[in-house]
Amino acid sequence: MELVEVAVIGAGPAGLAASIEAAKAGAEVVLIDENNRPGGQLFKQIHKFFGSKSHMAGIRGINIATKLLEDCEKFGVKTLLNTVAFGLFEENRIGLANKDKKSILRAKRIILATGASENVLNFPGWTLPGVMGAGALQTMMNVNRVLPGKRILMIGSGNVGLIVSYQALQAGAKVVAIVEAAPQIGGYGVHAAKIRRAGVPILISHTVKKVFGNDCVEGAVIVRLDKKWKPILGSEKKIKVDVVCLSVGLNPLTELAWMAGCKFVYIPALGGHIPIHNWNMESSKKDLYVAGDLTGVEEASTALEEGKLAGLAVAESLGYLKREKASKRKAEIREQLIALRAGPFGELRRKLKEPFMQGDEIRK
Repeated sequence: MELVEVAVIGAGPAGLAASIEAAKAGAEVVLIDENNRPGGQLFKQIHKFFGSKSHMAGIRGINIATKLLEDCEKFGVKTLLNTVAFGLFEENRIGLANKDKKSILRAKRIILATGASENVLNFPGWTLPGVMGAGALQTMMNVNRVLPGKRILMIGSGNVGLIVSYQALQAGAKVVAIVEAAPQIGGYGVHAAKIRRAGVPILISHTVKKVFGNDCVEGAVIVRLDKKWKPILGSEKKIKVDVVCLSVGLNPLTELAWMAGCKFVYIPALGGHIPIHNWNMESSKKDLYVAGDLTGVEEASTALEEGKLAGLAVAESLGYLKREKASKRKAEIREQLIALRAGPFGELRRKLKEPFMQGDEIRK
């Protein structure tokens, strides 16, 4: 059984950032991911980030991922791809599976950066080929260069729904409409404005009633909702589409954290159950750290900062960083997180997470 100093599970933004910080300090790091390419969601993100320069404004997600991978190689991070971490056991043992080969890896410190999975929406016809999550559409278009349809209905007007809709337009599809059950748009105005300028209607207080077709999606029926979120009889409208894309939220991928015995708190606005952690990103289980969407669904920029915090904290705990230097660096990152969580969207997440991220102790 191999013993390593740091094992990071998940090679998305949080996992890459954590690996770099720990390895840069001198720790031996193994990065584990079930996909055949590290980078997670970043390689789907062909749009430019916005905000401040410190948050990589003006840089495309794919370019951020490329830089992170270069840094991983530079600092000697060992990467295990096509490898599933199927279990966490006593004494920090990790069960790994690569094709038919199974093994056990033991680590002095573990960082979970497992990300989140897409929610689904149940309606008549939801199992027809052509109904898919926004992440699936984004993967097909931006990674595999495949456009699954020409007329798309997007369900959900959060940032993901708005951004993927715009990317579908860039890929040559027609976005017939974006429907949003809430009485207001869920994402940033800058994304919604681009969609509206492109002529795509955003129908608030609307949802999909059913999808129809023989062997695949041929159309959908949308319906208007009243103030109590109930369908308004007679407001149904049939539209011709061949793809119905679902962007209705994400849930943290918490299976390994549950298996490890972490304490959890339920916060719907952050995606559901999340492992309790402190400002060092350490969970209630000693030597087990968490970062990214696993700790509550936010943006890639936030995941990067949380990954950095976890990586620094791990390096400090292993003796690779002196407390004074680590504390200064962590304080800078925490300020970045506070800035990211400012404004009408991030402020809610900041208020929800603060009670569980104060100081170095875990809030029970």
